[in-house]
Amino acid sequence: MTARRLRWWSWIHKWSSLICTIFALLLCLTGLPLIFHEELGPNPTLEQVADPGARASVDAMIAQALAERPGEIVPYLFYDREKPIVKIPTAASMTSAPDTFFYKVFDIRTGKALTVGQPNEGFIYVMLRLHADLFAGIKGTLFLGGMGLLLVVAIVSGMVLYGPFARRLGFGEVRRQHSNRLRWLDLHNLLGIITLAWFGIVSLTGVINTLAAPIELMWQSNQLMDMAAQSQGKAHGDRRASVDLVLAKVRAAVPGMTVTTLAFPGSPFSTPSHYAAFLTGHTPLTSRILKPAIIDAASGEVVAVRDMPWYATALFVSQPLHFGDYGGLPLKIIWAAFDIVTIIILISGLYLWLARWRAGSTVPAGTRTAPAELVR
Repeated sequence: MTARRLRWWSWIHKWSSLICTIFALLLCLTGLPLIFHEELGPNPTLEQVADPGARASVDAMIAQALAERPGEIVPYLFYDREKPIVKIPTAASMTSAPDTFFYKVFDIRTGKALTVGQPNEGFIYVMLRLHADLFAGIKGTLFLGGMGLLLVVAIVSGMVLYGPFARRLGFGEVRRQHSNRLRWLDLHNLLGIITLAWFGIVSLTGVINTLAAPIELMWQSNQLMDMAAQSQGKAHGDRRASVDLVLAKVRAAVPGMTVTTLAFPGSPFSTPSHYAAFLTGHTPLTSRILKPAIIDAASGEVVAVRDMPWYATALFVSQPLHFGDYGGLPLKIIWAAFDIVTIIILISGLYLWLARWRAGSTVPAGTRTAPAELVR
């Protein structure tokens, strides 16, 4: 690498890192507890039942939830992937923001209400909002996506610079006999190259996750409308099929899959005359990929079932890779260890920049040279 190219890559790495480091550090700090959100979140106690496959009436659960919240409506049902529970939110309208929902949680086998804290409150919720959108909605999400792209640039430029840096050093060598700054430089580069693949994957999948809202809009305006169009021309009126019937029809139409979400007619993920069910498989991969089904709201008949488009599938696949929650607790511990190492890398990067800036400010103008510490 020529000195000119070295200076160019060094400039890219320095400024891309400096701009995004504070936000990357925030994401790493908030992401650490989110890795264990299932362990740290509400964990309701479930009673033992004679028939684990029993299903109580969902309509009765909805009626109980609405009785406690007069004047509100139910826009969705959310089924837990691991436990036999269903979360029934109530809201002022079908288009109310999710952070205004009030959740009632039930055991799907017995229909009994469970005492569980609200998922849109508490420590994990605050960490999730900071990690996802800085409490700024879609603007905050897209801003963090931009920071994620800069982080990817910093990772790539750091990888390019590592070659010239390590040319005269053995892999993993830390020059303990030199100054504090050089020791931290060696450690920073060593940890960076060790976590390169993990950090790159997490950064890229994080950027993809920030595109969730645009992806949802694309799906709603294209595939959802196309699926619903298959039942156009049928008279619906105000009649609504029972939710129990809708769920039974969906499970019969898509055997071997599990309903994770049911969107009620008029919600953003359905149409005024259709329910929309979202199902998953049972393998580590298919459990993260949703298959939508559109159901006629009046008759309860399944209108269409399709695979999600490629761009939505990319989003679903990126989510478990980002949080490391597809391999159980051992993988979560590995993800947490890499996260902690990344925090050290980010902090050491800030330290190195400050130390170099202080050293550079004491050098007379005209005597400063290229970043020689990169090739020592």
